Amino acid sequence: MTRVSPFSSPLLLGFDRLEEMVDRLSRSTTDGYPPYNVVHLGDERLRISLAVAGFDEDDLDVTIERNELHIRGRQAEENGAVYLYQGIAARQFHRTFLLADGIEVTGASLDSGLLHIELTRPTAPEIVRTIAIKSGGGAGND
Repeated sequence: MTRVSPFSSPLLLGFDRLEEMVDRLSRSTTDGYPPYNVVHLGDERLRISLAVAGFDEDDLDVTIERNELHIRGRQAEENGAVYLYQGIAARQFHRTFLLADGIEVTGASLDSGLLHIELTRPTAPEIVRTIAIKSGGGAGND
């Protein structure tokens, strides 16, 4: 069965990268750990908050690669610890968020078991351009 892309319309030009991002999202893990919130703080600000109880700054890594925000958590295991019961898992995680063009990460902070990542989305000025139409000759002739 051939998969039909919603971006295969001849009216949608140059959306190849967006289609790749949607494919990447659909293949990403559906693991809900750690739980997170995305909060809209105003016209240009967003905040991602992840529940990372038990992690400290040295256990967390926040990086941006292309338009992807990667958040990783790794806890060192306690050497020689003998657990009678282990209900708190020392669990690694890797959470990825795809960022739209123009979104900037302005900071990260850890407070009371929550990792907060601050983002800004500057509003782009509306630009209207008029394209001159030349007569005689094809579009490729200069």
